[in-house]
Amino acid sequence: MAMLAGRAPPGIAGCRRLLEAALAAGLRPLLCGLSPCWWVTARRAAGQWPSPGLRVPEAAETERLVQELHRPGASLRRFIACPQLARTVQRCLRSGAGPGAQCVVLECAPGPGILTRTLLNAGVRVVALESNSAFLPNLQSLENSLDGQLKVIYGDFFRLDPLVTGTVKPPAVCSDKLFEAMGVAAVPWRADLPVKVFGILPQKKERNVLWRLLFALYECNSIYRYGRVELNVFVSEKEYKVLTAKPGDVRAYQALTVLWQVGCEIELLHSEPWSSFITNLKNGALAVPKTMWLPNDHLCLIRLTPQQNLFTGSLKPTNSSNFIFMVKQCFAKPRSRVMDKFNSWSLDNAGKLLRELEIPENAESRSLYPEDYKRLFEALQNSSMFTETWFHDEAFESIRNINL
Repeated sequence: MAMLAGRAPPGIAGCRRLLEAALAAGLRPLLCGLSPCWWVTARRAAGQWPSPGLRVPEAAETERLVQELHRPGASLRRFIACPQLARTVQRCLRSGAGPGAQCVVLECAPGPGILTRTLLNAGVRVVALESNSAFLPNLQSLENSLDGQLKVIYGDFFRLDPLVTGTVKPPAVCSDKLFEAMGVAAVPWRADLPVKVFGILPQKKERNVLWRLLFALYECNSIYRYGRVELNVFVSEKEYKVLTAKPGDVRAYQALTVLWQVGCEIELLHSEPWSSFITNLKNGALAVPKTMWLPNDHLCLIRLTPQQNLFTGSLKPTNSSNFIFMVKQCFAKPRSRVMDKFNSWSLDNAGKLLRELEIPENAESRSLYPEDYKRLFEALQNSSMFTETWFHDEAFESIRNINL
């Protein structure tokens, strides 16, 4: 590497290769005769930015700011206020990253920007998507003080690609415009992750958001048109229990469970008491939702990584809505037998099909594993039994058109 001294700086690809080699060898290019400017360029080429050394306010200061910017009638939102929690989330987002360039992090609803500053200090490139105009001036001031490491966009991730005709009015936003502004291009499904998303799911729309993202995942629409986008989201503990439930769990094992487990690897990164977050309510109340059957004492940070092999069989984006509908119909009466459900669809030889898949004919819907449902659907796709006339248009449209 000493031979590079005195040469013109290498291109972006060369910067990336040299930086990765230097880091693997425990060397700094600066010691090999390269200028500090080249070192900064190389770090950026590899997705690594030098820490800007930003001050991260303490929780009390952040809470005062949120209260000052409170707007009457605003929807309930939660924010990270504790610097220690922000550092924990930053480490979670970094975990599992490969040796190559870091993904850009799309931070949804950053609000006062505590996590934003923590990510920036860790050398992460951040795109902050904020829907409350009151928070924008502080975020934009921070953006202007940095050299391209932060981009601030006015928009609402949870109103992404609304099912409306005509012009989309902010803060609703279209994914193609968002990814264009982020500078992120589409990659093949089996390629590396193009972007990481972080957010706290809105409490009142939590289940709706999970369903909407699920349809987008299976149909490769919205954010998933750009590849296997990784979601890192805080969800309520009760929804985490649903997403990770096992067959036979009467209270938690649902259609949503099966579909997310087939579509994604689900990993619990961290759990945190509700009291660790602040809200935008005027009285500072926590507004913890009540639940009768499932524990709900924490918010759970989970990672949802789309399966690389999701579409390697007969399941395709073009027929995935049929798969979703099949699973939902099976769970309409979870104690009913799968055999009875198939008979209600007027499918011939359903018993033969179950025997070929080694699924008992008396198996209940809630006793089948997620992979069993995928095998069932793919077998139906490849058989002469399959016909889309199972589906009733009204029911199909009612579950698909989930418009937030």
